[in-house]
Amino acid sequence: MYVVSIDADKCEGCGECIDACPAGILGMVDGKAEVTGAETDCMGCETCVVTCPNEACTLQEL
Repeated sequence: MYVVSIDADKCEGCGECIDACPAGILGMVDGKAEVTGAETDCMGCETCVVTCPNEACTLQEL
């Protein structure tokens, strides 16, 4: 299982990670990206990590 985290201090709300996430678990809340879907649906593909220009997304395998 994988868990994606988004650092709100680094996130500038560009939406790149949201558009790129194939699992569709990321969404915009108050101008920042957040995990809005089921965390267990994360596929661990690291697409959000790679596409984020501010290195706000991190992925951890549990």
